[in-house]
Amino acid sequence: MARATQTTGTQTTATQTTGTPGTGRPAARHHGNRHGRSEQARLAVLNAADDLLVEKGFAGVTMEGIATRAGVAKQTIYRWWSTKTDVLMDAFLQDVAEDLTVRDHGDLARDLRAYLRDLAWFLSASDSGAVFKALIAQAQHDPAFAEDFRSRFLDDQRGRDRLALERAGERGELAPGLDLTAETDQLMGPVYYRVLVTGEPVGQEFTDRLVDAFLHRHGLTAPAKD
Repeated sequence: MARATQTTGTQTTATQTTGTPGTGRPAARHHGNRHGRSEQARLAVLNAADDLLVEKGFAGVTMEGIATRAGVAKQTIYRWWSTKTDVLMDAFLQDVAEDLTVRDHGDLARDLRAYLRDLAWFLSASDSGAVFKALIAQAQHDPAFAEDFRSRFLDDQRGRDRLALERAGERGELAPGLDLTAETDQLMGPVYYRVLVTGEPVGQEFTDRLVDAFLHRHGLTAPAKD
């Protein structure tokens, strides 16, 4: 997210969403502008939730704090979300959509190197990674949220993690009948393990070694170092 621009612009605009007092004119007359302001307010709330979690941790995030940081009324937040976890979840999913894509170079080795580097950075070094860890922690003692988290993020994430292998299979780079789920777990698992369990570095050297080991197992050539 381009937080500084979106948040600042929204703080100015969101205070205007209540309309013009005393005119008696229905808000629907300005539907187009109101819709634009609502979207700006929504983005401001998501950005504020992200930022507050990084600054204060999960326990320090409150609906009141999000509203203050976003420059919107608390009622505006409750119109869209019931809890701070709901806000953080939507913020995280938007960040995933914007920042975590699977690039297609037409070559498995290059695709895997690029994706694992991006994944490792996203989970370990970005603000979104801090939100990810907080949501994972929340899921451990909130079964309802855990189910929602799996259905809204983890299922799609497993698809992203497997996509480069699926494309390679379609191109004939991998043997037919390969268990892509097991291969994905073996390839991506160490990244998640370090991020969530050991806290060890997951930099480029580490992720490139994972890719090179995978390529070696399948008789493929690693790309030149870049």
